[in-house]
Amino acid sequence: MMSELTNNQRSYLRRLAHPLKPTAMIGKHGLTESIATKIDQELDAHELIKLRFLDFKDQRRELTETIVAETQSTLVALIGNVAILFRSHRDPEQRRIMLPVE
Repeated sequence: MMSELTNNQRSYLRRLAHPLKPTAMIGKHGLTESIATKIDQELDAHELIKLRFLDFKDQRRELTETIVAETQSTLVALIGNVAILFRSHRDPEQRRIMLPVE
């Protein structure tokens, strides 16, 4: 599990995520294996992604916790039906997002 983000890092990532479009949608089938794989691939490619809940809006918090646990990512924010997730690239050479240090 990733270390907890500071408020400063969280707001920095929220600003970076603002113009992003959701890369994965949680629809009527919920969190399927293919969706989980796609989320994992998107995190590898972009480090910072948005998920949109089209269905399961009442369970979005629980589903987000499951996704975070499965992908070893960090929840930046859950705003309405959109979750913002962050995971540093495993290879330090390929990291694009440098978090501000307090």
